Amino acid sequence: MRASSHALQIGVPYRTKKEEVTGQAVKLEKYLVAVRQAGAEAVPVSLHLSSGELRRLAESLDGMVLSGSPADVDPARFGVPRQPACADPDPAREDTDFALLEHAFAENKPVLAICYGIQSLNVYLGGTLIQDIPSALGTPIEHDHQDDAPEPFHRARIEPGTRLAELAAGATEAVVNSSHHQSVKDPGRGLRIVARTADGVIEAVEWTGDSNWVIGVQWHPERMAPADRFAQALFGGVVSAAAARKALART
Repeated sequence: MRASSHALQIGVPYRTKKEEVTGQAVKLEKYLVAVRQAGAEAVPVSLHLSSGELRRLAESLDGMVLSGSPADVDPARFGVPRQPACADPDPAREDTDFALLEHAFAENKPVLAICYGIQSLNVYLGGTLIQDIPSALGTPIEHDHQDDAPEPFHRARIEPGTRLAELAAGATEAVVNSSHHQSVKDPGRGLRIVARTADGVIEAVEWTGDSNWVIGVQWHPERMAPADRFAQALFGGVVSAAAARKALART
């Protein structure tokens, strides 16, 4: 889908190649709605684009929201063997995310990376992942859930003085939803850990390499945004950063 030339354009990649092919867009639509509610046009990014097509689309975007996914980033991307609990990778999604991130960092375009997105962001920047939280940590906190079960919530501690804390209106803790069995292990270059759960699982990171607005969260604000101010602020943050960059480019 090509972006129009008017409103702010925020690209959102399809969650998986299979979902795009079969037209399963219910979960993707939650991201698109959250972007629209924040005041921008949401542009679904196909996982079937050639490198040239993807590059041209990226150039037309003002920012990116990297969506969640039932896939797991291929452990070969961060140099370790794949463990049994690791889900199958989606190479098309990985290639799309990495291309969008390459463009975003080169052009100082803002990025909000969600769940799988924070993992993709971290690996792109040379970081590593915990491949399966239950087997690696044995934590009593429920981080994952099945689609037919109620979604778990838990508390995340937020580092003061960070962009994330500002979006949380200065709060040092937030209650967030949870649907993941992997998480950031070693942060990639330029990423600062800005939120954790009580068991030490990394819940959020933000970019410190320059002034670009890049935040990754392990939870799903797109499912909380209609009623949760913090979730709304995350989408508002990426849209506001995109608007500021666009205004600066015009001066």
